Amino acid sequence: MPEENQARHVAIIMDGNGRWAKRRGLPRAMGHKRGVEAVRKLVRSLEGTGIECLTLYAFSTENWKRPEEEVSDLMNLMRSFIRSDLEEFVANGVRLKIVGDWRALDPDIVAMLEDALERTAGGTRTVAVALNYGAQQEIAAAARAAAEEGEITPEAIERHLFTADLPPVDLLIRTSGEVRLSNFLLWQMAYAEMIFVDTLWPDFGPEDLRKALDVFAKRERRYGGR
Repeated sequence: MPEENQARHVAIIMDGNGRWAKRRGLPRAMGHKRGVEAVRKLVRSLEGTGIECLTLYAFSTENWKRPEEEVSDLMNLMRSFIRSDLEEFVANGVRLKIVGDWRALDPDIVAMLEDALERTAGGTRTVAVALNYGAQQEIAAAARAAAEEGEITPEAIERHLFTADLPPVDLLIRTSGEVRLSNFLLWQMAYAEMIFVDTLWPDFGPEDLRKALDVFAKRERRYGGR
């Protein structure tokens, strides 16, 4: 596959955990748990794909509107994932990055994330997790920071985005059949290709990712040109 047809940065809106559980008569918490297992399998499959960065939409600023019990379940899953997978990240050279206002989370989660970020800093492949993230808030904050520096240009705003140190997003995948961005990486999606699949997130696996990468490879990206 020619290098220009490889997706270096893939972003995923992981949608459908609740529906996956409902269809099976299971509690929503079980759907979220299976969703974490899907993340684990996907991260393990990145070797050989050409993907340098995988950005996952884990918890949005709007998700705080969900029932308190569900929010608590999601936070506990985050704690569990860090405890169980951190050593594997380190061993496999995966750098963890968090995008969003993650320092507003519970203090113990913040401490765990700080440790994880430090321990994985030397990784050569990045898994970026969007936590307490909202794209509109990100753009507004970046614009304010750019204004304080004296210039509001696209380049100045980009320097202050959470993703400033990451390659441009090449491909967005959203699972579960929904066709919208849901306040995710709005600035970064300017020239990204988008693929929407009906598969619910817990059922999305490495083979589904490979199929999406094959579709991406066949698309012609003109960035506004001819």
